[in-house]
Amino acid sequence: LQPNSASGSGALEHDPSSIYLRIPAGEAVPGPLPLGVSVIDASVALFGVVFPHVSYKHRLQMLDHFAECVKQAKGVRQQAVQLNIFTAVLSALKGLAENKSTLGPEEVRKSALTLVMGALDNPNPILRCAAGEALGRMAQVVGEATFIARMAQYSFDKLKSARDVVSRTGHSLALGCLHRYVGGIGSGQHLKTSVSILLALAQDGTSPEVQTWSLHSLALIVDSSGPMYRGYVEPTLSLVLTLLLTVPPSHTEVHQCLGRCLGAIITTVGPELQGNGATISTIRSSCLVGCAITQDHSDSLVQAAAISCLQQLHMFAPRHVNLSSLVPSLCVHLCSSHLLLRRAAVACLRQLAQREAAEVCEYAMSLAKSSGDKESSGANVSPFAPGVGSRSGIHSRHQGVNITETGLEGLLFGMLDRETDRKLCSDIHDTLGHMLSSLAVEKLSHWLMLCKDVLAASSDMSTATPLSSGKDEESEKKDEMDDDTMFTTLGEEDKSKPFVAPRWATRVFAADCLCRIINLCENADQAHFDLAMARSAKLRNPTNDLLVLHLSDLIRMAFMAATDHSNQLRMAGLQALEDIIKKFASVPEPEFPGHVILEQYQANVGAALRPAFSQDTPSDIIAKACQVCSTWIGSGVVSDLNDLRRVHNLLVSSLDKVQAGKGSSSQLYRESATTMEKLAVLKAWAEVYVVAMNIKKEAESKPKRAIKNTDDDDDDYGTIDELPPDSLITLVQPELPTLSRLWLAALKDYALLTLPAEFASQLPVDGGAFYTPETIDTARLHYRNSWAPILHAVALWLNSTGFTCSDSTEAAAISGSQKRSTSVNLNQASGATANAKSLPEINKDRMHLILGVSIQFLCSPRPEEPIEHVTACLQALHTLLDSPYARIHIAEDQLIGVELLSVLHRLLLTWNPSSVQLLVTGVVQQIVRAAQDYLQEKRNTLNEDDMEKESCTVLGEGGDSGGLIPGKSLVFATMELLMFILVRHMPHLSTKMSDSPSHIATKTRLSEESARLVASTVTILSDLPSLCSPAGCMTILPTILFLIARILKDTAVKSADNQVPPPVSAALQGIKSIVTLSMAKTEETQKQWTALIRSTLACILEYSQP
Repeated sequence: LQPNSASGSGALEHDPSSIYLRIPAGEAVPGPLPLGVSVIDASVALFGVVFPHVSYKHRLQMLDHFAECVKQAKGVRQQAVQLNIFTAVLSALKGLAENKSTLGPEEVRKSALTLVMGALDNPNPILRCAAGEALGRMAQVVGEATFIARMAQYSFDKLKSARDVVSRTGHSLALGCLHRYVGGIGSGQHLKTSVSILLALAQDGTSPEVQTWSLHSLALIVDSSGPMYRGYVEPTLSLVLTLLLTVPPSHTEVHQCLGRCLGAIITTVGPELQGNGATISTIRSSCLVGCAITQDHSDSLVQAAAISCLQQLHMFAPRHVNLSSLVPSLCVHLCSSHLLLRRAAVACLRQLAQREAAEVCEYAMSLAKSSGDKESSGANVSPFAPGVGSRSGIHSRHQGVNITETGLEGLLFGMLDRETDRKLCSDIHDTLGHMLSSLAVEKLSHWLMLCKDVLAASSDMSTATPLSSGKDEESEKKDEMDDDTMFTTLGEEDKSKPFVAPRWATRVFAADCLCRIINLCENADQAHFDLAMARSAKLRNPTNDLLVLHLSDLIRMAFMAATDHSNQLRMAGLQALEDIIKKFASVPEPEFPGHVILEQYQANVGAALRPAFSQDTPSDIIAKACQVCSTWIGSGVVSDLNDLRRVHNLLVSSLDKVQAGKGSSSQLYRESATTMEKLAVLKAWAEVYVVAMNIKKEAESKPKRAIKNTDDDDDDYGTIDELPPDSLITLVQPELPTLSRLWLAALKDYALLTLPAEFASQLPVDGGAFYTPETIDTARLHYRNSWAPILHAVALWLNSTGFTCSDSTEAAAISGSQKRSTSVNLNQASGATANAKSLPEINKDRMHLILGVSIQFLCSPRPEEPIEHVTACLQALHTLLDSPYARIHIAEDQLIGVELLSVLHRLLLTWNPSSVQLLVTGVVQQIVRAAQDYLQEKRNTLNEDDMEKESCTVLGEGGDSGGLIPGKSLVFATMELLMFILVRHMPHLSTKMSDSPSHIATKTRLSEESARLVASTVTILSDLPSLCSPAGCMTILPTILFLIARILKDTAVKSADNQVPPPVSAALQGIKSIVTLSMAKTEETQKQWTALIRSTLACILEYSQP
């Protein structure tokens, strides 16, 4: 009602803020209304919110006051007052329904009813509509059967006796609204009477207005009654068809309501329409005939109703809808000047594309071909294929068919540029998305060309400008804007027509489509990412189209998007570039062994990244660019030291920004944007450092081979194409003192931000190193995205420096340079105490920080957490425990080790991948070795100090008694975790599993990953006895020996190549280390130990019998 209160008076001068403020969804306001109108509208909305919360006395006063206002007003003013009052009353009733509260006692109802009933006979149709709605809402709020019956009966009596149009229309709508708001069950007993009266009114040929209102009410009743209406479907359908054929087409409102009724009937019958019974076949054919008649109507709204009916039919009975005629008609409607018709056509195409994208595109192309043939023959005939139906040259005669060789998808991309309606654009996106999912892999060149055309449009304009070099400078300047925005030299055939460059939103969507195509190809076939396979497939069958053959196009498109002036498009382009690097980094170049195909695009990638690091770039783009930089450097593609240095310099420049501290940057964006940017830079550096350390480690592990390569190969070839393995670490090394301090500060922030809400009081008042207290909630998200690589990098750094570097030495290293201001900024939180702390205290804090962050995360990683975070966390723990200091720290306090093992056990319950399990076994091995080293050192010192050996033998878990306490025993926690892994891969090892009825005793060969896992668990199991006292050994050895013997039995299978499986060699090695364990053999345990070893060997020999 509100837009009608001052229709036509919307103008920008009433509220200039509407230029940049987005209109709320669902509000189709043509422009800001005058202030007086806006105030009334706002007060009406407020009345609806307040009304449910005031007492019944005040409600009655307000309603009586409204009735008095209506009485006193006269003429045109009375209509305006009534309109505002009804808007307020409707708003109030809606508020009551939402709050599930009642209207009030009898006198309140009576007052409201008097107000509403008086308007049902009002000559103003808008007021009659409002009164009908208000009556329905009242029935809903009152919710009493007697009240509903009274209202229905009143309308029945009125409709039977009244002969004037106003009463009949008002009361027929009141019936429809009663059913709509009370629902099918609440108004079921009045259904028969309501339907019979409305069907009779709909046949009143003397008054199209009565027919319109009664049919509209009928549609409301059909919709709200659902399956209860099934008994009235046939007579209603018969009436709808009769009226469609008899009512003159000029009464468009009647035809629109008939279309609405038809749609409601189709929904009511629902999936039954698929049936083959005589009744259902008749109903279905009647529906199809009704759709055909409404499709042929000249009014766009009637056609839109026909399309939505066919859409419903296609949903319930897809085999009975003829797509060969429907799709071409939808394509024509896409060029209609009526928004509702375009909306209906796209919504229908969206549904069709979900199921039959290929057929839809095929029929659309057949339309393009037939229109092309007819154009070439010179005859001005219908744009439809022959035999499509009776719709000859429908209302797009003047528009023609807009489908070219790019097909329906090309037309939809074009529509994205013209349309501004949100719903329509959303449906176009979905339709193209469904088509892409179904067809992109098969028609790769076509879809890539589409995306390229959209993305290349603006870059082609830059090539259009040199053509006009003959003009003088003044005219060139004058025409510059026109050239840049309007004209391009894209197609040969369209040279005469001006071409408008696609808008940025369309181009962003095209860049997103590019990323989706890459992902679809990855899931389809590995040949898309293997140049040798792709070339051979292309030779075998020239129609084979594989993604790797289009790599230059992919890079070009990503480059164009990443270097555009639109920030959103730059973001999408950088994302596409990152996807391309990730997917193609390891694809070898068949013609140059030892090289990858991306090497030839090093300059392009560098050039695409450079603009993103300029001074005026927004934070989110810098953050994404840093991510791409680290992916590019870490991919191992870069073979030219100069190219590597260029990309590295971009990261160095962004690191200088980070060091500037919190308050220094010009606050163009909010503080959380600065947090995001700085953390992205630190994360990128962390990823680069991790890769550099891995390369260095690999180079150290096989030095001979590297030397031999450089000797054997040609000198030039080696120097140009192969980077020395330490080149990356030498680039990172100068920044490490700064980076390590910033990384530790970021980790400390993250640790504080992950504290539960009850510890909020412990957070620093002025925020952390990279966040401010005002933006703490958004900052959490940025920390959550970047903590894992930083943790891994810190662990690597601490391991490489051996915990010998203190904060003060790092600060000193920096204070000499221009970066002095930062150390003050970052260390001020810890204040003077940081300088007073000794190195052991600093190291202890670091250990607690890293272990705390790791354990907190591994306790309960969220299901949506990327697996990279879990692996990075486990790798960080593994790296950390390589350091002697960390080993001593974890071994001294055994409960830390037990806690860590129980957390890792818990992680395995929820995270299944073998890669995670392998990393967990690696960490477990580190913990066990740390405990072994610590115990051995203890034994050695005791041997030196005490000459008597008895005290030495009691050392280790189990003591004299041999008992292991769950929750405190490291050995017990380790065995629990290892047993879990073993049973996951070899279920028959657990008697519970093997005895269960569902277990099938089949001997399956372990996969390569499972074999490695089992081998590493066996190795750890055989190390456990060395952690126990002799008595403790006797407690665990039976279990360990039993497991090793069973694993040996199940995995010692002869392979074709006579290779020994990893579990077998690990088991044999394990038995050897247990047998040679000197600690276990003491006078008390000698006999038991010998018996155990004998029985184990006897088992193995028995198992070895054929």
